[in-house]
Amino acid sequence: MRFLVISVVALFLCNCEDKQTSKESTKQPTKDSLVATKTSLKKNQYKPEFPVLTDDNAMEFFLEYEKENKENKVRIYTDFGNIDILLYDKTKFHRANFIYLTKRNYFNYTQFYRVVPNFVIQGGSSDGMDIYKRRRSIGRYLLPPDTKRGYTHKRGAVSMPSSEIENAYKLASPYQFFIVQKKDGAYHLDGDYTVFGEVIAGMEAVDKIAAVETDKGEWPIKSVFIKKVEIIN
Repeated sequence: MRFLVISVVALFLCNCEDKQTSKESTKQPTKDSLVATKTSLKKNQYKPEFPVLTDDNAMEFFLEYEKENKENKVRIYTDFGNIDILLYDKTKFHRANFIYLTKRNYFNYTQFYRVVPNFVIQGGSSDGMDIYKRRRSIGRYLLPPDTKRGYTHKRGAVSMPSSEIENAYKLASPYQFFIVQKKDGAYHLDGDYTVFGEVIAGMEAVDKIAAVETDKGEWPIKSVFIKKVEIIN
């Protein structure tokens, strides 16, 4: 009788162990489920909204971008007043580039870093590390000149300087721009640099910036910040 009781208890315990083991085994993912999980994670990985631009893909990107982003007016906010700019539709790559950088908030807290009285003020750059990081996230690319649209470097013209890297084709630095402040214009620049817009309001702010004190390198002694650039109607 004692042997029978022990056998029944042993059998009961074995059944409990089997059920417990069964429960635990159902909690462990199979090899196939692990593969499926990894696959789903790959599919759900974050994809950037915009590609990192290079010389190889920038022109194709802006060709498509300008079709869907037709804005052509921007406002530059500075401590010296606001500057409103009309961007020309005919210089579509340069317009699209400026609109793209504006929407990416690239210009915010860059500077008018070069000031030449009775000539130009040049902006869109800075020596800050954050600006370097912004450029790195957007990409490294140059824009080809577009100088045969009939636009000239009159007073208030907005143009794009050549890259700091010497190149025979006057490829432009997409992150920088200059505004002609000279009253008689700077027509000797025609043909070498792409005029892609003009100031339609705020030339008094341009004149004030052109009058600030600079060092021998034409960099303002007191930084002239572009607080932000935004699209306007």
